[in-house]
Amino acid sequence: MAKTTIIFGILLVLLGLVSYIGTGSTHPTALIPTWFGLALGIGGYLAMSPDEKRRMIVMHVNVTIAVLGFLGAAGKAISGYGSARSAGIDPDMKAIYSQIAMAVIMLVYIKLCVDSFIQARRLRQEQD
Repeated sequence: MAKTTIIFGILLVLLGLVSYIGTGSTHPTALIPTWFGLALGIGGYLAMSPDEKRRMIVMHVNVTIAVLGFLGAAGKAISGYGSARSAGIDPDMKAIYSQIAMAVIMLVYIKLCVDSFIQARRLRQEQD
């Protein structure tokens, strides 16, 4: 899962950079996925440890970062869209799409991590 974490980190960095450039480089909040991507990338690198306990802890930290990123991105997309509509204005769809993309990337990563955690637990139980 360490390599998968790094790949998802790279995807988030790219999403942040594309979003930032897509907004004319005027909205620094478009870089938020980049920071989450960097955190996951570093976490993925740290998860390449040969020590099983350390790898397990780092991967749990990584999935916690992903859960926070998912909740933040999905919540912001929903609230941003709802606030704009209730104010009678058109929402900034570039921002909404970027937030949705981040939420989807995080959700897929979380699903892969949970599946991996379940598989690892079953493997440990079989070895006992």
